[in-house]
Amino acid sequence: MKTIRVAIDGPSGAGKSTLARAAAGELGYLYVDTGAIYRTVGYYACVRGMNPKDGEAVAAALPEISVEMTYGEDGLQRMLLNGEDVTEAIRLPEISLCASAVSAHPGVRAFLLEMQRKLAREHNVIMDGRDIGTVVLPDAEVKVFLTASPEARARRRCLELEGRGTPQPYEKVLEEIQERDWNDTHRSIAPLRQAEDAVLLDTTDLDFQESREALLAILRERTNGA
Repeated sequence: MKTIRVAIDGPSGAGKSTLARAAAGELGYLYVDTGAIYRTVGYYACVRGMNPKDGEAVAAALPEISVEMTYGEDGLQRMLLNGEDVTEAIRLPEISLCASAVSAHPGVRAFLLEMQRKLAREHNVIMDGRDIGTVVLPDAEVKVFLTASPEARARRRCLELEGRGTPQPYEKVLEEIQERDWNDTHRSIAPLRQAEDAVLLDTTDLDFQESREALLAILRERTNGA
């Protein structure tokens, strides 16, 4: 079966997950949040007291890790770590930098790569992350690079954290986003960058509905409404 693969890349806090999930629901595609997969590995390293920047230690722990994705009746992706639902736990602010650190290790990326590609072979997917269009699905039918200014992303993340009951100061959130940007764009393995054939979508001055419509317009044009 020929599947349609949509790759959405971009920096932390750009709204990739929210917009990709909304677009997938509209088009009837499977939504795959690859960042949640790396967060799950980062969460494991953190709760075990490991240094997530220690590539050898993290690689040695991979055989102990079982990462699974399931989908609830609401269609939302749930993450299981060794059978335990960690969907909410991996969204805590301190896990973001752990995820960024473990995602820089070649062993971790190789461990998770086939899991992601298998989903794209079996379903029409909208997959978001940092290197989907450049590494995971380089032949994707549609590639979008979704971004916004660091300040806009920090404001949005602050609102998200407030909604979860875990508010953080704007200055701290902005600093963490800038640190994550630097880490993601400067890592030696699969750094964050816009694929040459990706459409740039900057949502700095767009609200959610405007961003959603802009993304859907790109997807429908590139897939001929499929």
